[in-house]
This record gives sequence, C-alpha cells and structure tokens, in this order.
Amino acid sequence: MTLPFTPEPGLKPEVHGFFDPATNTISYIVRDPGSEACAVIDSVMDIDYAAGRLTHESADRMIAMIREKGWRLEWLIETHVHADHLSAAPYIQEKLGGRIGIGENIVIVQDTFGKVFNEGTEFERDGSQFDRLFTEGDTYQIGGMTARVMHTPGHTPACMTHVIGDAAFVGDTLFMPDGGSARADFPGGDARTLYRSTKRVLELPEETRLFMCHDYGPNGRDIKWETTVGEERRHNIHLHDGISEDEFVEMREKRDATLSMPRLILPSLQVNMRAGAVPKDKDGRLMLKVPVNAL
Repeated sequence: MTLPFTPEPGLKPEVHGFFDPATNTISYIVRDPGSEACAVIDSVMDIDYAAGRLTHESADRMIAMIREKGWRLEWLIETHVHADHLSAAPYIQEKLGGRIGIGENIVIVQDTFGKVFNEGTEFERDGSQFDRLFTEGDTYQIGGMTARVMHTPGHTPACMTHVIGDAAFVGDTLFMPDGGSARADFPGGDARTLYRSTKRVLELPEETRLFMCHDYGPNGRDIKWETTVGEERRHNIHLHDGISEDEFVEMREKRDATLSMPRLILPSLQVNMRAGAVPKDKDGRLMLKVPVNAL
C-alpha cells in the first residue's frame, strides 16, 4: 500500500471543532494560516425529527465565527453521505458562498438509496447536486493550502479522507483510539475494504493530526476529536499495529450484527444524497419519507 502523495511538510492549518451533542458529530472550520481562506467540513443541520422541524443553530455558530474573523469560505466538504446527521452545506453556502464537494462514488449511494426511497426520475443520480466530485488523488486549494483527497471506502463507497498539511479529516473510518472504527454494514459497506482503507490512513506520517467526525466518550470520558497517526497505530482498540485483516473483519462483522440503525438514518440519507437539500413533494412542500422494512 502506498500513499498517492507526500503530505505537505511544515503546513499546519488552523482547525476549529464544533461538537453537536444531539448527533455526536464534530464539524470543522479549517483555515489557511497564510490567508483568510477557510473550508467547512461535515456541517450539521439541526432536526427535531418527532416535530418535523429543521433549524440551523449549529451552522449559525460556524457562520458567526467565519464572519467575526473576516474569513473567506471557499469549500464545504462532505467526507461521505452521513447516516446520522443532516448536512447544512446549502444553508452555509447561501450565507457565505463556497463550493460543495464529495467523493465521486456518491453516484453509487444515490442509486442505492434512490431505489430505497422510491425517488422518481426527477432525482438525478449523477452527483450533479454537488459542485465537485472528488476522485482518488485529487487536489483542491484553500487559499494557499493544497488539500489532497484519499478514497477510503468501507463505511460507505463514497468515503474520502482529506489531508491538508499535517491534518487529516477521516470522516467515519477511524474513531479515537478507545473508540476503534466505524461500522461497515450499511449498503455498499464492507469490513475488509474498511480495514484496507484505515491502514492507508495510518501510513501517513506518525505526527499527522487526525480529526474524527464522531466521538461518543467511551467509558464516560470527555468528548475528544483529535489524535495522531502514531497514537492510533499504538492504541486503537480495533486497528493497532499487529491486528490482522482477518481478525479485524471477524470482530467488525460480529460487532455490526449487534448494532441498531442510527436514529436519523432515514432523514439523513434523503437530505445528504441531495447535497443537503430537503426533498419536496409534488406541491413543493418540504417532505421526508419513511420507507417501511426497507433497511
């Protein structure tokens, strides 16, 4: 296994994490220290599912910081199609600009769940809802910083890790060392593929900062979202050095068989496969579906 690039030496982006306790999601603002350019990674739109109410308190906190600092938003990155929270990317884009990007295999996710939700022909399954579809080894600019993209499937087919200087945003591949790894039982997921993807991430330099998309505070510890490649290789309970692929697959598949579906999977998938747009019914009203016995 080899990296598709050499991480940019000496570049240390400014990273601000925003924790959403309702979904245990961490969203990020990543700023170029040499300019006012920044990116938002894995933003959250708030939902009261029982009431059918969408609000934007989480996104507004990020917008407020960007405006207060006078930064310029250039990208809104989705590391994958999330199944546990709704993206606020279009809302933030409307307020601040920027381009929305995701991995090119979004088209696989759209095809799979377009069928689950019985979407009509008006739902495009070509990724055109997004401004850019990333492929393995792609780069993009955040001011003077070059961000590099690694395709790291296994949790979903469209998962990408974004490496920016000494920082890597891993989405739902790795968790903090005491949290282990992401599940691999969603449609298109695969435990063996996930193992190989995480090992690619762990080939980055040991000092690389890794930023998680979720943390659940195992054993009651405080919520954390930053670790390093070296710490993961030494201490990750599922993927530390010495764990074989077969051992991981056996553990992951056995564990996944005990997990229930995420609480917000149905609204999340409908919104996130549309780049954060909420679907509408034939009368133009915002409307979410609940397919029965479909997952």
